[in-house]
Amino acid sequence: MMKVTIKDIAKAAGVAKSTVSKVMNDSPKISEETKSRVREIIKQMNYTPSSIATGLARQSSNTIAILIDMSKESEFLNQFFYNIIGGVESVIGPLKYELTIANIQHDHAESNFLQRLVLNKRVDGIIANTSVLTPELCAELNRLEFPYISIGEIAAPGIWVDCDNELGGYMLTRHLLEQGFSSAAFIGGQKDEPLFLRRAAGYKRALEQAGIAVRSDWIINGRAVEEDGYAAAKLLLQGSDAPGSIVCMSNFSAYGVLQAARELQIPVPTQLGIATFDEYPLSPYTSPPLTSLNMDTFQLGARAGRLLMDKLDNTSSAASGQLLEPELIPRLSSRRSSSAD
Repeated sequence: MMKVTIKDIAKAAGVAKSTVSKVMNDSPKISEETKSRVREIIKQMNYTPSSIATGLARQSSNTIAILIDMSKESEFLNQFFYNIIGGVESVIGPLKYELTIANIQHDHAESNFLQRLVLNKRVDGIIANTSVLTPELCAELNRLEFPYISIGEIAAPGIWVDCDNELGGYMLTRHLLEQGFSSAAFIGGQKDEPLFLRRAAGYKRALEQAGIAVRSDWIINGRAVEEDGYAAAKLLLQGSDAPGSIVCMSNFSAYGVLQAARELQIPVPTQLGIATFDEYPLSPYTSPPLTSLNMDTFQLGARAGRLLMDKLDNTSSAASGQLLEPELIPRLSSRRSSSAD
């Protein structure tokens, strides 16, 4: 004999599955007449709620979880992570929700995490980035109809929010060209990394729009760190055919480029223009200060929090994804004309 499910009860009663769940939890939103009818069918069909159904239908915990993978130190030991937390808290705090940080390591069974947080209804919703929200986990959360927001683009039907990295690559490159630099290279980022691909796509679009050929030998992949930025810049700048400016994947890449230019006695910005992603942590403090693209990660967290609150209130009208526009902050490393002010 097949086990009776909540779907069977809903079909027999002529109501939605969510209505059956609300009846089992004695929701005041359901009429006494409907409650009586559904309860009688539950009794007749000898239905015993599963632990999953009970867990998902339980009273709100008023807690939101930000998921992190503690095995990836770079994801929780940087300023961006804490800005995102602050942004989320600025939205959910006034609405009387608590914020908890939950560790999920993908070398552990995801089922343990789902049982601990989701099925036991320890939290009402989840916010996480794409390194944690794997396609498999998203599929399971979608199957359970459990609310979550991704920071970073994911495939539909999930809702995500991100900074517009392609636009950022376009803005930095266009700025350098507008300052009178005739060409631009791109340094940093792993070759198949989605973040690099989006930023490089914007860089290429700006060059193509200006009628400048994209040179693959002027796009140098590597870690977005000082050492790799330095090595890439030494490689690019020592030849007779050197680029007039460089777009950098991060502050640290850009710092390495500045070091290489100083060693090679190439003056910045009169001979070489430099512009970089991210305002934090070095851009205002290098010599010369770096033109940067500010990705407002506090607003990123706030938007994710708002989207999740709307989803919990069933008022979400969001499309699958939202992009936040970055802000260009011109400084001396690229300043050749008054239009940079």
